[in-house]
Amino acid sequence: MKRLLIAVVLLAGCATTPDQAQVETKSRLGAGPTQEEISNAGLQTDNVLTYGLTYDHNRYSPLKQINKSNVKRLVPVWNVSLQNDLGEQAQPMIYDGVMFVSNARWTYAIDALTGKVIWRTAVDYDPGTPSVVCCGVSNKGVAIFEGKVFRTTLDAHVVALDQKTGKELWKQKVAEWKEGYSLTVAPLIANGVLITGCSGAEFGARCFLDGWDPATGKKLWRRYTTAGPGEKGYETWEPRETYLRGGASTWITGSYDPELDLVYWGTGNAGPWNGDKRKGDNLYSASVLAVRPKTGEIAWYYQFAPNDIWDWDSWEMIQAEIPVDGQKRKVVMHVARNGFLYVLDRTNGKLLSAKPYEKVNWATHVDMATGRPVESEESKKLRAGGAVELWPSPNGAKNWGHAAFNPNTGMLYANTYHSSSTYKFIPMGEYKAGQRYQFIENVYAETSKDAPAGHMEAIDPISAKAKWRTPLIGQRNASAMLATGGGLIFTGKNTGEFIALDADTGEVVWSFKTGSGVNAQPVTWTRNGKQYVTILSGLGGVGSSRRGLPNTIPLGGSVWTFALFDQ
Repeated sequence: MKRLLIAVVLLAGCATTPDQAQVETKSRLGAGPTQEEISNAGLQTDNVLTYGLTYDHNRYSPLKQINKSNVKRLVPVWNVSLQNDLGEQAQPMIYDGVMFVSNARWTYAIDALTGKVIWRTAVDYDPGTPSVVCCGVSNKGVAIFEGKVFRTTLDAHVVALDQKTGKELWKQKVAEWKEGYSLTVAPLIANGVLITGCSGAEFGARCFLDGWDPATGKKLWRRYTTAGPGEKGYETWEPRETYLRGGASTWITGSYDPELDLVYWGTGNAGPWNGDKRKGDNLYSASVLAVRPKTGEIAWYYQFAPNDIWDWDSWEMIQAEIPVDGQKRKVVMHVARNGFLYVLDRTNGKLLSAKPYEKVNWATHVDMATGRPVESEESKKLRAGGAVELWPSPNGAKNWGHAAFNPNTGMLYANTYHSSSTYKFIPMGEYKAGQRYQFIENVYAETSKDAPAGHMEAIDPISAKAKWRTPLIGQRNASAMLATGGGLIFTGKNTGEFIALDADTGEVVWSFKTGSGVNAQPVTWTRNGKQYVTILSGLGGVGSSRRGLPNTIPLGGSVWTFALFDQ
């Protein structure tokens, strides 16, 4: 206990006083970051400027001051309550020593060195809004650009706040929440355009991407993700009018290649889940779209699950340059919910690899000639009206908690799920605005206390084989992964531990118990030559459900920042 008290005193002694922090904050918050700064985000470790740390979304940092040899000296520097019991899933952003975090209720600016709250702005939404939110009252984070902080709101608005004060500068209504639309997505700045997506596939929404002028809030374009009249893909909906309730949510932020000027954005499941009355491939559900950020034009697409009936949302698109058949290719990699690991040429969408990384029974394989999955006997039985044991369950072989990719090891690091459910369709009913529009019965298998419910693992992107797998007995993780040059993988557990793994072996080499479950997105950064790691804690969201967890885990959101204890 004495040593711990000394550690806290020493760390506090190294920090700036509150008065000094306020003065420095006023001087350093300029009209940035610029587009150039965001494009080069990986070159300047003092800042965290975009979702996924860089436009590649590889969630890799070359920082190695904190490494396998000294990680046991990692201690908390500060902790701030976020006054929120609804769950924390956001990625912090940092610019010029100021950290910006968000949840469904608040947006915060915090001094990154001291934890002093600079400003806090409330999100005002109708108390009825959570009734149309599928999968947790949450928010995935903000975007920052040219002196503004941008975020989405549960009641389907996009808001711009002043970086210095938190004052609202503009607010735009995206859709009507009473019709089942909500926004939890973190915005993306690409080629000077602010891009946002939407949620609502479980409520019969027709989803889209929007492009906005960051300065004024003027809408520049809208790209619907279910193809309608006059659009390529309209013929893939039968009857044609089913596109109007077709889903294809865009609730996870896309990645961006500035050189190709393409944004890669995944789309969610088709709606309703019961596909009995919507024949055809149903473009562009369960797909990735390569979109021009200035116009919303689709340059190419690839559909992971034509006529999706399984809830195979597609989300993160991790960019890399890796060898494929002896040739280095520019790729996007997708550790898909459906249990396959896809590698696509990001210049044209050509499928390069698609192999299972978990137990899969909805398809036997992906046909490399056509790019289409070959449906199994179980899926044929499901389509015929039968009940099946579906592997993976609709929770997926991996949920939204993001994977990381280390370009030096060539490995993907992911929190995966090992679970099934009994799944069948029920008779279709009428669409009613603001009510669930799914028509399925889904019963999850009981979580075993003796067998893995999931794994933390390192996966080869081409073979989809695991280099190592660390089992999660009786529970699973819903946090994102962060890989570092120090040979570490940081992630969180639903039971509240923030942990570091040895990237070579998967061994847990450090652990710290936070006050609630951790299902958010860790980041690492530097200030004055010192490396820090930050994570949000706060159980919430469907991916962190209490299935298999004790009912004693408290709620409550907070931010934790760690650094090495200087002995």
